[in-house]
Amino acid sequence: MAVSKEKKGEILEKLKKIAKDSLSIVFVNFHGLPVSESSEMRKTLRAKNVSYTVAKKSLTRKALEGQKISGVMPDLPGELGLVFGADLLDPAREIYEFQKKLDKKIRIVGGVFEGRFMNQSEMISIAQIPGLQTLRAQFVNLINSPIRGFVVALSEIAKNKE
Repeated sequence: MAVSKEKKGEILEKLKKIAKDSLSIVFVNFHGLPVSESSEMRKTLRAKNVSYTVAKKSLTRKALEGQKISGVMPDLPGELGLVFGADLLDPAREIYEFQKKLDKKIRIVGGVFEGRFMNQSEMISIAQIPGLQTLRAQFVNLINSPIRGFVVALSEIAKNKE
């Protein structure tokens, strides 16, 4: 069904606003994704303050061309969905979880991160970055490890002297 010129204008403005306001945007191909799984995915994303919208590739390209985004836009095969949010990592991380869960029904094909176009492998790498709490725990463990080793060594020395 053809979309009227006014409707295309509204969609284009919405896409421009998304590109302007979002810290990161993930492009996903959702070929073969049933409506029930799509609804579940949208609900879960919404709970994490991440949005998902479907748009025509031509309108998406047009909306992104007007923005100050460096690099080359990745190839966008098949049906295009945009996952975006105010957080820098959440959109990529959340949709990556669905990519693993919904095998071959949805996949990351690229995105925009920190004002730069990213390809598929770069966006997947970004999606695999652990959360802030996990990074803090890893940092504390890293700092604590040599101290713990030193304490164990002192304890063994004390046992030998007794």
